[in-house]
Amino acid sequence: MERDDGTHEVESVWAVAEAVGYRLDNIPFYARGFAWGDLVSVAPEPDGLLRCTGLVAASGHSTIRLWFADAGGVQEVRDALRTMGCDSELDMPRLVAIDVPPDIPYEQIRRYLDDKE
Repeated sequence: MERDDGTHEVESVWAVAEAVGYRLDNIPFYARGFAWGDLVSVAPEPDGLLRCTGLVAASGHSTIRLWFADAGGVQEVRDALRTMGCDSELDMPRLVAIDVPPDIPYEQIRRYLDDKE
């Protein structure tokens, strides 16, 4: 994704080809403005990879990223969020990306995370 200063951020994500773009098939850790299930446009790069050029249609999902000071609490939080209907992915022992589906009340998730903070 291109930043305001013209530089680019790189994150490899899973995606499924559709008629008008690619549907993201995992939770982005670093790419801001995207969430699981979003439909994105792409452009081919000289190395054969595809570069995301923008959002075609939002899925309604939200992405929350958490950085834990202590990795000891990561699994407990991931398990609790799973029982509330939110999947998550782990990158490094302390960075968690959480998918909040559109049918899950965001305020419920926020309250839980605020209480755990």
